[in-house]
Amino acid sequence: MIKPQKNGAGLPTHELVYRQLRDMVLFGDLVPGQAVTIQGLTQYLSAGMTPVREALRRLIAEGALEAQGNRRISVPRLTRANVDELIFARQAIDPKLVFMATSNITKANMAALTVADAALDNAIFTGDIQGYLRHNYSFHYMLYDMADAPILRSVALRMWLQFGPSLRVVCGRVGTQNLVDEHKEVLLAMAAGDAERAANAIRSDVLQGMEQVRRTFDTSD
Repeated sequence: MIKPQKNGAGLPTHELVYRQLRDMVLFGDLVPGQAVTIQGLTQYLSAGMTPVREALRRLIAEGALEAQGNRRISVPRLTRANVDELIFARQAIDPKLVFMATSNITKANMAALTVADAALDNAIFTGDIQGYLRHNYSFHYMLYDMADAPILRSVALRMWLQFGPSLRVVCGRVGTQNLVDEHKEVLLAMAAGDAERAANAIRSDVLQGMEQVRRTFDTSD
């Protein structure tokens, strides 16, 4: 359903538009509370109204956007209660996916995860917020794929659409060098075949990251 940005050659227009708009939400190009219009998006994406409408419909259904009574469409603002729910759900789902992924990992998988983690480290070091968001997502996405658990994977990816814009706000406030990264512990545990340790490491990664999102409410207003 949700994949890192790739060359879209061969995909139908409606899918390309969906992926472009999805990534704008996922990586914080659209901020919480920001309104969008069909006309504005058709111009920005150089797309027709029909594929834009379809993309908006799909993203509303996934909880990435919300339709309001005045026909206005906007990026949802998370509440503290929303973040509490996301923390609870991610602490349950991400560790389970990583636990399952540890049993399935191959040398090629480990190499790909290591490359993604190195790119993430570089983004943190250079202060590249967009790079951090994309490589962090890519690392988790690969873990979800390795688990071979499509229902849990789908739930996990939909949650990223809901907290992605808020995570971008966090990055802008605290800077990349103050962001959480427990991925090396995950990799060490997976390389040792220790599924429980890997699950605990990703739980720590998720909890610390989502707590940073929650703290944005304490510094707002």
